[in-house]
Amino acid sequence: MTIAKLNVLSHPIVNAVLSNLRQTTTGPKEFREGIHQISLILGIEATRTLEESSFEGETPVGPFTGTVIKPRIGLTPILRAGLGMTDALLTLFPNAPVYHLGLFREKVTLQPVEYYSKLPPSPPVDQVFLLDPLIATGGTACAALAMIVDWGIPVDRVKLLCVLASREGLAHVQAEYPNLEIWIAGVDEQLTPEGIISPGLGDTGDRLFSTIRT
Repeated sequence: MTIAKLNVLSHPIVNAVLSNLRQTTTGPKEFREGIHQISLILGIEATRTLEESSFEGETPVGPFTGTVIKPRIGLTPILRAGLGMTDALLTLFPNAPVYHLGLFREKVTLQPVEYYSKLPPSPPVDQVFLLDPLIATGGTACAALAMIVDWGIPVDRVKLLCVLASREGLAHVQAEYPNLEIWIAGVDEQLTPEGIISPGLGDTGDRLFSTIRT
């Protein structure tokens, strides 16, 4: 099965959940549940082509040939909003190591600033799922990808999972990393002058953790 580099989900449940996430009336609990639900669907879709290994087993009735996932999977959520996607992927890969990456976008220049990395000295995994709910300008995603590639994971062994992106941000990421496989639930056409997706979801981290400033 051939997978395109950019995969935008087209599913009535995803569309309905994403629409609910957009609403200003959606509270933190419901927002977290929606991010989890979409992340789980993204994870299931993005893992369709994972390589499998076979083994011989025994049921109470007789022998069978089973399969296990062959590559060692690592999860790299971008703090802090990527935490909202992590539990959904741990549902699929409960023993996967989680390597947190701390990046924030400087308000004036909109450039990413690294402040934390939990990547070990060398990769003990074969494939990485990079988790970030929003791709606005694409700068933060590109900075995280540079960290992962420098760590030793080639970009064709990375899958970027995202709830919502701007058209401009996607173009930026794809221009920098044309071999990257991207899975996303929705795309918005506009960015504000402040680099915020419009109509978007607002600040995902604030909405996930109920830290919206008034």
